[in-house]
Amino acid sequence: MSDGIHAIVMPKWGLAMTEGMVAEWTIEPGAAFSRGDEIADIETAKITNALEASTSGIMRRLVVEPDEMVPVGTLLAVAADETVSDDAIDAFVSDFQANFVVEETEEDSGPAFEHVTLSDGRNIRFLRQGAGGGPTLVMVHGFGGDLNSWMFNQPVLSEQFEVIALDLPGHGGSSKDVGGGDVAAMSQAVLDFLDAADIASAHIVGHSLGGACALHLALTKPERVASATLICPAGLAPEINMTFINGFIEARRPRQLRAALELLFHEPGLVSREMIDDVLKFKRIDGVPEALKAIAEAAFAGGRQSHVMVEKLSELEVPIQIILGASDQIVPVLEALETRAGVTVHRLEGSGHTAHMEAPGKVNALIADFVVAASG
Repeated sequence: MSDGIHAIVMPKWGLAMTEGMVAEWTIEPGAAFSRGDEIADIETAKITNALEASTSGIMRRLVVEPDEMVPVGTLLAVAADETVSDDAIDAFVSDFQANFVVEETEEDSGPAFEHVTLSDGRNIRFLRQGAGGGPTLVMVHGFGGDLNSWMFNQPVLSEQFEVIALDLPGHGGSSKDVGGGDVAAMSQAVLDFLDAADIASAHIVGHSLGGACALHLALTKPERVASATLICPAGLAPEINMTFINGFIEARRPRQLRAALELLFHEPGLVSREMIDDVLKFKRIDGVPEALKAIAEAAFAGGRQSHVMVEKLSELEVPIQIILGASDQIVPVLEALETRAGVTVHRLEGSGHTAHMEAPGKVNALIADFVVAASG
């Protein structure tokens, strides 16, 4: 932001992203928009998704035309109110472009991942972004995911907080030993991670299985949880879409896996071939198939969720919010959650089970506002 002028740049969604393309602008110059509004569709090698406005304003200049591949950080557009002159915007664009430097690639700057060893000897991979000293957020992904599941969220939230995304046991770059494999075991691994990383208390953000872990920790270890944000969480009802669970585990070919992954999204077109290839590559790692099966057998025994905590919501001692995708096909979108004392519920239309990926601007704003409020 400079003298009322806001730069809209090519976002960085994940460590591996170095460039992207505006597939389509969904806003015209001169149009007003609010924080969270979709203003463009961005296409990358891994995924095509909507770019949501991080602030409110008036679109004054579209700098990059559709179908042009540009580096991360490139100036895409300029927003400003009507009091800012065209000359001032011209000067801003010229100055930005004259001083823009393409960021180093991960290969140039070295690996950003860190690892920590738990008391039981297992290794947990994590990614830390943002400055310390303020509230710490710990992000916990869902079944079959990894810390890259937060590619649309962690970089944005790290501008305001210290944000740590981890790989649960059996996932990503962490040890493939899942222990008991159920929600309690996964939650214990998160707690052990907090101990090993010397984090006394954190704001826990969990998606799906990670949401169940966050809720379990909020109930059993409230002194370690400053607040809990549950995104499309497991653990609130016994039902679970086993077509997805079994399909994810059993898929060996791209077409089979695509059918499972598309169940995660309101817009199935968000599933790209590279996303499919990445998951298939992950599933070929030694120990991964066995780990996924062990979790499914423990957490979803008999095709039902084994750890249901909805009746315990009234016992919570920490602030909690639940963010639901109205089109979730994996876990039930429970009605009447809003009537539970002390629980804030947001239902996002046009989002499925991966609301944090399909509506990242809205979800990021909800998380940031909630953490600030919970931090006093």
